[in-house]
Amino acid sequence: MTRTYDVTGMTCGGCQRSVERVVGKLDGVLAVRVDLATGKVEVDGNTDGQTVIAAIEKAGFEAKTA
Repeated sequence: MTRTYDVTGMTCGGCQRSVERVVGKLDGVLAVRVDLATGKVEVDGNTDGQTVIAAIEKAGFEAKTA
């Protein structure tokens, strides 16, 4: 299953890598794609959406389901 999230607060490649890293470590995540320009994050896998949002927010960004 692929889910898409809107993430605000990412301003650079370091932010992008941070989101990729924290989401990629979650159980059940198979792949993460972050589009810095649009703020879209696509997550493949069976991880709960609230878990993904919580991880992104813990990294310092705001997130919601797209």
